[in-house]
Amino acid sequence: MSDLTWGPKHPLRGLPVAEQTLPALLERQAAAHGPKPLLRFGADVRSYDDVARGAARAAAVLAEAGIAPGDRVALLAGNRVELLETVLGCAWLGAIAVPLNTALRAASLQHTLVNSEAKLLIADAELLDRLDAIEDTGALERVWVLAQPEGAAPAPATAGGVPVSPAPPLTGDGPTRERSAAVGPGTTAAILYTSGTTGLSKGVQCPQAQFYHWGIVMGELLELREDDVLYTCLPLFHTNAINAFVQALVVGATFVVGTRFSASRFWDTLVESDATVTYLLGAMINILWDREPTPADRAHRVRIALSPATPTNLLEPFRERFGIRLIEAYGSTETNAPIGAPPEQQRPGFMGVQLDDFEVGVVDENDGHVPDGTPGELVLRSRHPYAFATGYFQMPEATVKAWQNLWFHTGDRVVRDPDGWVRFVDRLKDAIRRRGENISSFEVERALLEHPDVSAVAVYAVPSEMAEDEVMAAIVLAEGASPDPVALMKHCEPRLTYFSIPRFVEFVAELPLTENGKIRKQVLRDAGVTPTTWDRESAGYVLAR
Repeated sequence: MSDLTWGPKHPLRGLPVAEQTLPALLERQAAAHGPKPLLRFGADVRSYDDVARGAARAAAVLAEAGIAPGDRVALLAGNRVELLETVLGCAWLGAIAVPLNTALRAASLQHTLVNSEAKLLIADAELLDRLDAIEDTGALERVWVLAQPEGAAPAPATAGGVPVSPAPPLTGDGPTRERSAAVGPGTTAAILYTSGTTGLSKGVQCPQAQFYHWGIVMGELLELREDDVLYTCLPLFHTNAINAFVQALVVGATFVVGTRFSASRFWDTLVESDATVTYLLGAMINILWDREPTPADRAHRVRIALSPATPTNLLEPFRERFGIRLIEAYGSTETNAPIGAPPEQQRPGFMGVQLDDFEVGVVDENDGHVPDGTPGELVLRSRHPYAFATGYFQMPEATVKAWQNLWFHTGDRVVRDPDGWVRFVDRLKDAIRRRGENISSFEVERALLEHPDVSAVAVYAVPSEMAEDEVMAAIVLAEGASPDPVALMKHCEPRLTYFSIPRFVEFVAELPLTENGKIRKQVLRDAGVTPTTWDRESAGYVLAR
């Protein structure tokens, strides 16, 4: 780590722990930046003063409706200002915001409502019918429906048997509320549900100070400045977008929110927002790269983007084409960003090194630390109080399992090199074992993505006749490309060990994704080999060894 050159420390690094809460940060930054724009939703512009007062006003509205400290308030809405207003109002009051994935339906939606025991749901009108499709709404007492476009059909009187009424204005004129003295750095500010790709989603309890540390750590990694404009089109129910707001708040910058990702409009929205910083996911990188080059590629002024899971082969080409430095780091809803590297010292294929605020370990199945260069599970802990989540809401067994032996167990398999650089190998649950060999699906995916005909790929295990695994790849082709599995085999042979080259290839129009852009590999595993799957062995293709 000593050979890395880090930028300046964050101006708010080292605040007393008691001041590491969202209400304290809102008041501090309102005093420092007052009329400066903090938040922009389309034509709606809010200053630092406006946002701080808005949180106090939203807290008063919630309290008048019977919401008390510790109560849960669920949100089911697309990106709109009311969602962020509610999160901040809950934080001010000491209540707990529960932003829900807008893709939730049926059993998944029922699970989050029942598990969170939310008393109030604030929702978009077009999503209310999902409540009618579930049997149990938990502790839900009322639903507030957000303002609809002019001419829209009126909202129903009930949804799922729960009374529905128009949401009162959360900000604007009206009485405010003093921030609760009971709110401390360890008070839960939000419960954020994991994607639940392989089972019931878990409600991650995020304390107030965790958001402060997200802002500090990512602010330093992205080298944020007061004159920056941070733009995101990622969903506000996800930690990435909420934390981007806090990054802007603590550095004194401006945060701009878009509605959703559109590849055809993305560069135009960057220009319209005057953004200097943005946020991307790996799948978005591929989609933008596959489009035909246009003058809009360089018409923006964005210099840097946080882009976890960036395809290694696109890290430098993306910067050369679009002028944007992509920042790879490691973080999760439960943790923070314990691993990263300075922008100009990013190393393709690596997540970074251990950051000073955290401890990073690599362990075997018995939690014994393994030597550098040996694959193992990534485990993490923080040197600061409340920088990590405090557990999974109403899931004590899952909490104990994840935090066993005083380390948070990520479920990710990594290798740490002797110089401290950490590279991702695989999710433990996605590991493939074939003919006695362990195979990294991530490394196979990375090799396939280097082929110009491959736009997106997922590699996963399917059952073998020999009681272990076979390797299968689902591939989305680049525009204009034709399926050619033999060409892909020839491409893989010099890049991969023979036993890790996929036996089965399925060409698909798209990969199944969660709302957060994660590939739902369980859906692919469940589908398995189909009549349209190309089988290397049946085709008689013999690998070179």
